[in-house]
Amino acid sequence: MMRRKKTGKTKPLRAQRDFRADFKKSGAFLEGHFVLSSGLHSSAYVQCAKALESPRLAGKLCRALAKKWRAGGGGKIDCVVGPALGGIVVAYELARALGCRALFMERVEGKLTLRRGFALEAGERVLVSEDVVTTGGSAQETIMEAERLGARVVGVAALVDRGGGRSFGKPFVSLLNLQPPIYDPAECPLCKRGIPAEKPGSRTPAGK
Repeated sequence: MMRRKKTGKTKPLRAQRDFRADFKKSGAFLEGHFVLSSGLHSSAYVQCAKALESPRLAGKLCRALAKKWRAGGGGKIDCVVGPALGGIVVAYELARALGCRALFMERVEGKLTLRRGFALEAGERVLVSEDVVTTGGSAQETIMEAERLGARVVGVAALVDRGGGRSFGKPFVSLLNLQPPIYDPAECPLCKRGIPAEKPGSRTPAGK
């Protein structure tokens, strides 16, 4: 009997619709009427904390994200850094998958910085992690602070991209691209239909 030779090829990444199913099953993908932090309204919202509350699912998603980073030729990573709070668990599980350290930045007087004895060495190859990228502000701030500390930020990785592929000036990978309609409150068709709006994360009607 002839044995098949190992080609060394990795298994293909699952289709995005499969990851969407994972988010829906965990209760992380919400459909309805939501008021975003910007004040704009949307018909969909991703509460990644619901997916990340399961260590099994968090590990699976971040392993897939690490595989996507490698598949894109991202190269070796020395440290994954995520902004608190959303990027903390993602940084930890992504670092586990990539075999490196995991750090997170916290806000001190309104600015993201390293605390708790965390430090970055000059020239370290850093991957910035996020759960959801919408405007990309927190990720961009993390990039700037890491580079100010002497690290070399080589890319950004997020579970969900809501920003339509925002450019950080660096390689950016995500598992799920979600671009639902976003409305000005004065023109929101959901408001006109009388559908109660919810504030993301609260699961209570907006304004209550």
